[in-house]
Amino acid sequence: MEQQPDVLPPGLGLTAAEYAQLRPTVEAHHRYAVGPGQCSSLLAQRIHAPPAAVWAVVRRFDCPQVYKHFIRSCVLRPDPNAPASTSDYDDLRPGRLREVSVISGLPASTSTSHLDLLDDAHRVFGFTITGGEHRLRNYRSVTTVSELAAPADEIFTLGLKSYIVDVPKGNTKEDTRLLADTIIRLNLRSSLPR
Repeated sequence: MEQQPDVLPPGLGLTAAEYAQLRPTVEAHHRYAVGPGQCSSLLAQRIHAPPAAVWAVVRRFDCPQVYKHFIRSCVLRPDPNAPASTSDYDDLRPGRLREVSVISGLPASTSTSHLDLLDDAHRVFGFTITGGEHRLRNYRSVTTVSELAAPADEIFTLGLKSYIVDVPKGNTKEDTRLLADTIIRLNLRSSLPR
């Protein structure tokens, strides 16, 4: 990320104490070396559901339309190295590819993604967009699902999503970040329990 490690990133909606609980996760998974012509962002969403229930939805690289409303369809490419007895859902692992078709009205039509990271034990998921007809070149993102203790002993789930992406020619970092952040926030807010 572009922020300093000891500074609470603006716009997350977290208290300093909450961010302190999440700092190890942020440091491990949500920091990028942002180069010229790139931008990045970190977004957070409080979800009033158990972390295991949220993770069961978020981890679905093979079926992102479960919580991403802008996706028309998703097809997991067959894995030539998988045993015949293994289903694609059971065999989600880094290296898998998916083909996504996007609903009309967005500045995209298709997307090919590579599963970079899927860690069920730590609830970490990451992918890179490697092709397709869209504006997000060299887009790489990581999502983490964490249990967070709140005042009055309330426990809730916090989803963190970060990304790095190239800024398209003719656009500013702010324009690019606004587009990506808006799509991500729409998906997080409209599809998962809050």
